[in-house]
Amino acid sequence: MRLHITRTLSLMLFLALSATAPGLRAASPSPAPVPAVPLDQASIAELHQRLFDGSINVQELTQYFLDRIAKLDQAGPHVNSVIEVNPDALEIARQLDAEPRNLARSQPLYGIPILLKDNIDTGDRMLTTAGSLALMGAPAARDATLVAKLRKAGAVILGKTNLSEWANFRSEHSTSGWSGEGGLTHNPYILDRNACGSSSGSAAAVAAGFTTVAIGTETDGSIVCPSAVNGVVGIKPSLGLVSRAGIIPISHNQDTAGPIARSVADAAAVLTVISGSDPRDPYTKNANRHGTGYSRFLTAGALKGKRIGVVRALAGYDPNVDRILDDSIAVLKARGAIVIDPVVIPHLDDYGKAEQTVLLYDFKHDLNAYLATRKGLAVHNLAELIAFDKAYAAQEMPWFGQDEFIAAEAKGPLTAKAYRDALAKDKRLSGPEGIDAAMKKYQLDALLAPTTGPAWTTDLVNGDHVTGGSSSPAAVAGYPDITVPAGFVHCLPVGMSFFSGKWSEPKLIGIAYAFEQATHIYRPPQYLANVTDCSQKGDPGHS
Repeated sequence: MRLHITRTLSLMLFLALSATAPGLRAASPSPAPVPAVPLDQASIAELHQRLFDGSINVQELTQYFLDRIAKLDQAGPHVNSVIEVNPDALEIARQLDAEPRNLARSQPLYGIPILLKDNIDTGDRMLTTAGSLALMGAPAARDATLVAKLRKAGAVILGKTNLSEWANFRSEHSTSGWSGEGGLTHNPYILDRNACGSSSGSAAAVAAGFTTVAIGTETDGSIVCPSAVNGVVGIKPSLGLVSRAGIIPISHNQDTAGPIARSVADAAAVLTVISGSDPRDPYTKNANRHGTGYSRFLTAGALKGKRIGVVRALAGYDPNVDRILDDSIAVLKARGAIVIDPVVIPHLDDYGKAEQTVLLYDFKHDLNAYLATRKGLAVHNLAELIAFDKAYAAQEMPWFGQDEFIAAEAKGPLTAKAYRDALAKDKRLSGPEGIDAAMKKYQLDALLAPTTGPAWTTDLVNGDHVTGGSSSPAAVAGYPDITVPAGFVHCLPVGMSFFSGKWSEPKLIGIAYAFEQATHIYRPPQYLANVTDCSQKGDPGHS
């Protein structure tokens, strides 16, 4: 973990490196009191009950999480999910405690601790580095739009989370959850397993109870994959529902930010706060027409009558995952859903190369535009970033290189025909001729597939070895995708993804909530050393 003081020392080290080249019947006994849910497992509603009944204040709550991070993230099992704690967190908490009670009750996230992925700008004393030493300089000048909304809603920004460096867009041979500044984030269920990426720290921190909610970002899989392998809920919203202003980019055509939480209810509450139109992000011009209070869609009966299609082509890579998929289908049917199995999404394998082409062009253009907004950094564009990594290869590239950086730098402007053709192909095959076509043909409300397989063993030498995943169709099309815990394989969580057409968050949240309430799969991690510890302690079931 990178505490603020540690991160400051890292900055000093970097500067040194630069000089040389984180009731009432008396006869009847009273019923035994129901034990309070531990603070680290409590929901937003449960924390608000305690905050408003006076059993705890915001400063005490904030201190509790800071202590837990120090004990279990920085030390103990050393999950290493938090790259920096906010040096102003307790002062923010003090100010919230001093607010009039009527104002506090009007704030939907009053006193709730939230961690931010470290590619999200905060206009405070914390840094925003995307995990790279190249951005260890001055903090961002202003909050990202979603951060400003969280603050206005009364949240306590607890700190920044580690991530796959540059949101996993530096090398095709990368190890998820590793960054040059933050090191490696571990999966809290089994510590030698990967936390997936790129929002690895955000998901691991939520699973381990270092925060109530975290914010992740996704270009393709970076919210849903880490959420699934860390056994929590992740919502990847429709492109344009949540502003990307103040977020270190990969692609304006696919980037989104969204909540990661231990429950659908908490994720929905946060999505309500951060969604909406923003002049700083033109893609959000229609967000106010579609964003809404998502908590009103949390109904346990939401599955009844819903037509859900099973995308078998996005499964089949692990028999244990297929078993959990089949069990999930049985739950859906038992709760009144109409399951169509299988359904075929056309063109699933037809746009991968086009997607990569788009991302390479977008990354160069979008990153250069973002870096122009940051002052006091060692790099000002992608070319300088490539040179920086070469100069500090021992710190930045001990395990994998920067082949994607180099490929992106070689691309031309966004007016290039190769780019425009790839983008048009991407959007057409993934959206109108892909997900939309399947939804229409089978008259569906949502599609279902395993999010990904169980977490793989981290391998810094050979990089990631992901067995399968279902994120790309919704990611490329810019459509919403929600992953919910669905089972366990040898103590490792497995999630199921529900996805649909653009702006379908209300329906998906209802479906995901009803599934969650029928299964209640989430359980806190045990910080096992390896899968052998799982077999010795007893492999948890999947239902």
